[in-house]
Amino acid sequence: MTENKLPLISIITLNYNQIKVTCEFIESTKKLTYKNYEIILIDNASKENPTELITSQYPHVKLIVNDQNLGFTGGNNVGIRAAKGDYYFVVNNDTEVTEDLFERLLEPFNADSTIGVVCPKIRYFHNPTVLQYAGFTEINPVTGRNIGIGDKEEDLGQHDVGGYTAYAHGAAMLLRRDVVEKAGSLADIFFIYYEELDWSARIRRAGYTIYYQPKALIYHKESITMGKESPIKAYYHNRNRILFMRRNSTPFQFSLFLFFLTFAIIPKTFFKYVFKGQFTHLKNFIRGLAWNLSTSKHS
Repeated sequence: MTENKLPLISIITLNYNQIKVTCEFIESTKKLTYKNYEIILIDNASKENPTELITSQYPHVKLIVNDQNLGFTGGNNVGIRAAKGDYYFVVNNDTEVTEDLFERLLEPFNADSTIGVVCPKIRYFHNPTVLQYAGFTEINPVTGRNIGIGDKEEDLGQHDVGGYTAYAHGAAMLLRRDVVEKAGSLADIFFIYYEELDWSARIRRAGYTIYYQPKALIYHKESITMGKESPIKAYYHNRNRILFMRRNSTPFQFSLFLFFLTFAIIPKTFFKYVFKGQFTHLKNFIRGLAWNLSTSKHS
C-alpha cells in the first residue's frame, strides 16, 4: 500500500514542564515504519515556552501553546480539534514507541468494525521486560477501583493473546475519528485521572468495543510529571474516583459505593495521611470530597 493510501494517524501528545522527555518521545517516532502520520504537540502553559526549540529541531511538529494548563483532558481535546487524521493516537509524552506500532494497532480495526479504540501492550521503560498494561478489568461498583491486567508482571508471553477489554489506557490509545465524533471527546471536568476510564465507558455506551493488541508495544516512563504521591494526585485521584462513579453507576451501585466511601475509604485515607504527616495531602483529599458535594457531574 502506498503512503498516500494509508490512513492518516494524528499523534496527539502533551508537554508540561518536561520538554526533554517530550523531545525523547518525538525522537522515538523517527523509528516508526508507518509513514502517514502527523504530530500535534500541545504545551499546557509550561514555565518555559518550547516554541523556539520545537520549531528549530522538529519543524514537522504542529505546536499549539495554551495560555493556561488545561490538564490531560483539555490539552488533548485541543489536539483532537486540530487533528486531521482518520485516527487519533492519544499518547503520553513520557513514552517511547516501537517500529511497527501503528501497523499492529490498525490490524484489529480492519478485522472488526465494532472496535472503536485499540491499545498496545505497555511495558515500563526503566524495567523494559515488566508489563504495565495488558488490558483493564471492569471498575468494581463498590470500591470504584479496577485492576490493570499484567501490571508489574514479568512479560513471559502470558498476555500475548489479544482481546476485548473494559477500558483503554490513557498512556497510549488509538481511536477512530468517527468514534470521537459520535461518543464525544474527553470530559474536561476530569482534568486528570479517571478521564480515560470515563471516556471508555462513554465509547462503549455508544456501541463500540475496546481492544487490547499485544502485538503492538510501547514503553512508558511512568509518573514523570505528577509523581507517585503528590498532593495534586491526592486531590484529583480521589475527587475523580467519586466523579466517575457518579457519572457511570446505576443508583443502586452508587449507593453501595457511598457506603464503602463513608465507612472504608474516608477513614483509611484520613489515618494514612495523618500517620505519615502528609497534611497537605489530607487537605486536598477533603477538598476532593467537598468538590463532589458542590459540583454537578456534568459541569
